[in-house]
Amino acid sequence: MVGAGAAGLAAASELARAGRSVLVLEARSRTGGRCWTTRMAGLDVPVELGAEFIHGESRATRALLARAGIAAIDSVRAQRFHDGRRLRATDAFAEARRAVQGATLAKDVSFERFLAARRLPEETKALARRIVEGFDAADPRRVSTLSILEEWGEQDALGAKHPRPEGGYGALMEWLAKKLISRNVQIQLGAVVREVRWKRGHAQVRGSFLGEAFRFQARQAVITLPLGVLQSNAVRFLPSLQKRDALSLLASGPVVRVAMRFHRAVWERRVPGVAFFQSASAPFPTFWTPLPLRAPLLTAWAGGPKAARLAGASPRALVAKALQSVHAIFRDARLADARVQDWQRDPYARGGYSYTLVGGQGARAELARPIDGTLFFAGEATDAQEAGTVAGALRSGRRAALEVLEG
Repeated sequence: MVGAGAAGLAAASELARAGRSVLVLEARSRTGGRCWTTRMAGLDVPVELGAEFIHGESRATRALLARAGIAAIDSVRAQRFHDGRRLRATDAFAEARRAVQGATLAKDVSFERFLAARRLPEETKALARRIVEGFDAADPRRVSTLSILEEWGEQDALGAKHPRPEGGYGALMEWLAKKLISRNVQIQLGAVVREVRWKRGHAQVRGSFLGEAFRFQARQAVITLPLGVLQSNAVRFLPSLQKRDALSLLASGPVVRVAMRFHRAVWERRVPGVAFFQSASAPFPTFWTPLPLRAPLLTAWAGGPKAARLAGASPRALVAKALQSVHAIFRDARLADARVQDWQRDPYARGGYSYTLVGGQGARAELARPIDGTLFFAGEATDAQEAGTVAGALRSGRRAALEVLEG
């Protein structure tokens, strides 16, 4: 197993329950991958640097939470939009739905081209564009409109409460990892995979651990590397995977998030009960509170082109940009601490989560297709139904494990 994110842990769980011997290799010093929960001094609430919400139906996530005895806490979705002068009530998700309502396409086009052909108020188009950039971490000029129509048409995909796991996703990933270890699954952290050599019925994985080279062999290997890592060729496959078409039709959306602890939650006095704030012109156009949990914490978020424009900035500069975005609305907010995560620059992620490019229908299924009963693939980018989510990663891990068992 290459990777101990949600997909890798889910796959290992299925294989261990079936009595298979499993070794999980993870480059990071922790499990969870793009689920990363941390803590800040002075805060009783978890601080997420990766996945935070449970989107849509998410049966796989909810089933795992139930097994772990972890509750899902409904989030507060009340929103305010800052127009440069004042805060006003808004429902960005409702406007985004309005932008695509009743739309049908004979041929896939970019979302930008789709909007240009629609007779809609410019404000509605702008809000839909911002949702594509922020919610989907996608570039409107490149993302498939068919994929957006399919996603936004799903029940509760937009505008629902989107709960959070109690204690953060880290608690769930930690529970799953401990369960695996209790079943004699070996989880090797700090194991950086550089090469996978394979032929039918044989896979050899090479890399390094604490500066020393390693080499492991197995009849089958499950690859759960994020899309951005697969596209970067940071891990060599010999022979090559022959998945160039699928990889070229998907993109890894950039995401930058900054978690900020303030001395006081000044927003609670000014706009009590509001959780999300948006400002189109700000470097970080969206930030939110942990409501219904109360804490002097704001998470600033940039996705898609906004995040791409922040690429290469130092953590200090990103904190300054995030604080600038907050101060445009709450001038008296005094920063006490901050944590920065630029997922595009993370060498073991190389992006936040995936989206489909124009003409990319079927690319996820092709990326997921096993090779010669030897290499199997999982990760949110390989799940056609819930891509970009923890649920998609969990589903894909279980699917890949079942393919191994059936092979």
